Amino acid sequence: MQPEFIELFKALSDDTRFKLINLLLTRDLCVGALAHQLGVSEAAVSQHLRQLREAGLVKGEKRGYWTHYMVERNRLNQLAEVLKELMNLPPSSESLCSRNPKPKIDSRREGARMCECKCQQPEKLKGRPEECSPEQKAATKYE
Repeated sequence: MQPEFIELFKALSDDTRFKLINLLLTRDLCVGALAHQLGVSEAAVSQHLRQLREAGLVKGEKRGYWTHYMVERNRLNQLAEVLKELMNLPPSSESLCSRNPKPKIDSRREGARMCECKCQQPEKLKGRPEECSPEQKAATKYE
């Protein structure tokens, strides 16, 4: 993934910035209107908008005394395409499991795979040494 898209995800990871994008997708708004809608200060909105502008997700347009902000829809569409590409990646043929690379289906989550050695969540095996691998037993001093 290109580093620029990682910055977009970071910009959208904040709850307030995500809400700003949602509001701006409905119509163009100024800082005061955004602050009123979100119940935060205008200074806070300005800081969040600055980060969204730097990420290329919003732009401002001067209209008289006020600057109205709008979503850069093309940029948001590019981000959506990146997510679609991630969803279409083929599963990796490499196994991360050193003991038994043949994966099995995890019945707790539909379609989820985990290796035979249960190395994904060793903390859940504590207290049940009979389910631990020799390596896990050595690491947790069960033997």
